Amino acid sequence: MNLLVTYMELLTPPPSAVAHPAPSGNLEIHAEHLSVDDYLALYRAIGVPLTWDLRLRMPVEAVAQFLSAPSTRTFVLREAGQPIGLCEFDAAEAEDVELTHFGLVPAAYGRRLGPFLLANALYAVWRAGTRRIWLHTDTNDHPKAQAVYARAGFQTYMQRMEDFPD
Repeated sequence: MNLLVTYMELLTPPPSAVAHPAPSGNLEIHAEHLSVDDYLALYRAIGVPLTWDLRLRMPVEAVAQFLSAPSTRTFVLREAGQPIGLCEFDAAEAEDVELTHFGLVPAAYGRRLGPFLLANALYAVWRAGTRRIWLHTDTNDHPKAQAVYARAGFQTYMQRMEDFPD
């Protein structure tokens, strides 16, 4: 499958998380160490509609190793205790950090929860001494993904067509 991939980066500190108050509801965001089963269940709930499959193609042991690595930081948005969003970083606390996965379960779409989760997670990672957060998004991602990233301060630095396994 051939997809247009857009690479974006954040080079300036994001606004304080206080600038992005929680929308109404019983919401919490925390950096969490999810079990492999809980992580994969949330990953599927968010990613299946967007054709995410990277972690699903990995052996379970590799997913466990990734989740337990000191360089991995996973923020989970919960509503009334139930996980509804994920913001995952690789190389957290390094100067260059990749935002590897970000999304909400479809039932949470349209409530401004994505910007709330993203702003809080970016602020927490940046505070750890990061100078650049980068990501890539493609044509299979949510149609509003690039706009959400741009509003958070990300700028496009490259676009190219890439081949992905079907």
